[in-house]
Amino acid sequence: MSNSEIEIVVDDPTAPEADSPAVTDTRVVEAVVCLLLVGLAVLLGYDNWRTGIGWDSTGPQAGYFPFYLSVILGVASLYGFLVTLLKRKEAAETFVTRAQLRRVMAVFVPTLLFCLATQYLGLYVASFFLIAGFMRLIGKIALWKSLLTAFIFTALMFVTFDIAFDVIMPKGPLEAAFGY
Repeated sequence: MSNSEIEIVVDDPTAPEADSPAVTDTRVVEAVVCLLLVGLAVLLGYDNWRTGIGWDSTGPQAGYFPFYLSVILGVASLYGFLVTLLKRKEAAETFVTRAQLRRVMAVFVPTLLFCLATQYLGLYVASFFLIAGFMRLIGKIALWKSLLTAFIFTALMFVTFDIAFDVIMPKGPLEAAFGY
């Protein structure tokens, strides 16, 4: 057996189950994305039409090119939607299984909460909670290591951005208490 034929197999104990039921298939996801893009094209087209899609004495108005780009986006999305509808249903593949969706949501939900928390707690405090939470809940790292790492990272980012480079970042009540 030559070295080029050696196969290394690594089992991932955290991998989602292979027999997990499907949540949706690719056909449904493609159709929904196409419809969302049609909606975006209509919204952009209306806004640019309102801005002005004609020509004036100096050339095209502000909405001229974006309007026609939104028309192209809308037509392409409608075409994609029709092609998706005409696909045979038997040929649709599973887009995501329940176990896979659970793993995605384990990252998406905390990240969404981080975005919301940033508005009220500031970037650094929200980052501390996000990092510590990910390390503890997803990484299964010891609590003290998670808290220490999150504190050191956010402290370094505060020193780097707020003190060294004087970059304006979203602040919360903790930074206000320290006069920043």
